Amino acid sequence: MSSPTGPASGLPVRMPRPRQPGRHRRPEPAVAPEGAPALVLAVPGTPSGATRGLAEEVVSIARSELPGLDALIGYLDGDDTEFPTLQSVLVHTAQERTARYEQALAAGVEAREPEGPVAVVVPLLAGPDSALLRRIRQAVMDSRVAAELTDVLGPHPLLAEALHVRLSEAGLARADRARLFTVATAADGIILASVGGEEAVQAAGITGMLLAARLAVPVMAAALDQEGSIVSVAEQLRSSGSQQLALAPYLIGPEIDAALLEEAAKEAGCSAAEALGPYPAVGKLALAKYTTALGITPQQPQGAQVR
Repeated sequence: MSSPTGPASGLPVRMPRPRQPGRHRRPEPAVAPEGAPALVLAVPGTPSGATRGLAEEVVSIARSELPGLDALIGYLDGDDTEFPTLQSVLVHTAQERTARYEQALAAGVEAREPEGPVAVVVPLLAGPDSALLRRIRQAVMDSRVAAELTDVLGPHPLLAEALHVRLSEAGLARADRARLFTVATAADGIILASVGGEEAVQAAGITGMLLAARLAVPVMAAALDQEGSIVSVAEQLRSSGSQQLALAPYLIGPEIDAALLEEAAKEAGCSAAEALGPYPAVGKLALAKYTTALGITPQQPQGAQVR
């Protein structure tokens, strides 16, 4: 018979172990430092409602990863009404920071004079595109605002994961090789489509190697903005034994006309997956560029368990 404090004499008593701090404890989420520069997402391409929705979702992901983050959107080809230009967003951000400081002084509140960059500009680009990056850099210079410009988002293993997911969503790849899940339309060769010339193709090739390891099929990068590049890569894949090809856009989306993707897939005689879009990894990588620029160390971005 048990006593009020435990089992009958002679039986072991299981007592709860006190929680100990250690490496297996979930780390406390970081928060944006007070007065930290804004993250300004530089969005290329022709602005539209769809583009704005995509950009807003990307910054929403970044805010959820770093509470207190001031995240804004500036369009490379904006109109300063419905779609504010990158230059105007930077100017307005600098003006607001100065106004907050002056208001604090006027109210007799002790405040530090603003110093350091007003913003960290993160290009919404998976890979390098010298023409677009030149325009983003010029917009930052024309704003005459102290802002830091980061590198593009890739190459990165999280983008290989995102490409895998987009291919599986289109029925062009297995979602998980470990489950031996058969997809009748799964491609046995992937064309990784980039924009930005040869430099972009080389950068996409790095992510392509990671994607090839995930899918166990050959992956070759090609340039949408170089005539004949997509068709040439398709021929190389077919000559090496691949028969069912798929086009995987190594693109976020706004930087190119969707019609060019459709035309490229038609020329190569294959199906195409969707662009990366606001996949969670995109927001996490945008934030990682921001925090690296400022020396902040929040939790490292973790990908989904897709293999």
